[in-house]
Amino acid sequence: MPELPEVESARVVIERTAIDRKIDVVDDSDSHVCRPHGAGEVTAALAGTVLTAVRRHGKTLRCETDSGPVLGIHLGTSGKIVVTAADGTESEGGDHWKNGREGGDYRYTRFAITFSDGGTLRLLDPRRGARVQLDPSPEKLGPDAATITADEFASALQRGRAAVKVRLLDQHALAGVGNQLADEVLWRAGVNPSRPVNALTAPERARLYLALRQAVGDAVRDGGVHTLPLSARRRPGGRCTIDRAELRKSKVSSHSTFWCPVHQAG
Repeated sequence: MPELPEVESARVVIERTAIDRKIDVVDDSDSHVCRPHGAGEVTAALAGTVLTAVRRHGKTLRCETDSGPVLGIHLGTSGKIVVTAADGTESEGGDHWKNGREGGDYRYTRFAITFSDGGTLRLLDPRRGARVQLDPSPEKLGPDAATITADEFASALQRGRAAVKVRLLDQHALAGVGNQLADEVLWRAGVNPSRPVNALTAPERARLYLALRQAVGDAVRDGGVHTLPLSARRRPGGRCTIDRAELRKSKVSSHSTFWCPVHQAG
């Protein structure tokens, strides 16, 4: 599932390969992905415009144009952005598909832009959980997990009895963290995922903040949350690389959670 690092990789692809290109044709025929817009509505808004910038907040992309309309993109649970140059050369970012993707395979296209030079920008999504929306209303998202300050982070993890794992996943408190990234942060910080946020000590919050910044930075640099140390071990029989204990799997709220019973025991 795309988390902040995967969405950032999609943002980088769009920024590097699609900015300053004029939009000629838009395929917005997937009424589920493009809801609430009717067929042709996104085409009418974007045709003839030029992409000028792309920004990310949490898991949401906002593509700006020279004449006003903003194209909002959410990658959902399996979305990937593929941009082709005029000569057909591909660049892609977004969700890490376990079995990969062959070049030229566009069968999961849910939304597509054709540029005036003949190249394309496509949103591919096998599960159809992605979303495309014009001028998306500002969501009440918390600070972005890649740029949140220590004070903002401490404030988000001070009040209430919610489990710390649940609070890390709350996009209104902290935007961009998903299930695997939350497990990684808690594992690095040595904090039990079920611990209530109002029981956390100042040193624990400081460790969690440092772990968040490091984990996000590592995943963005290396290509996604699947590259993080804990991710390959989030399975039955997986072992903690810190103390070699067998990881436990439990439910925190409705979220499958892997954690170490030794250094995350408290």
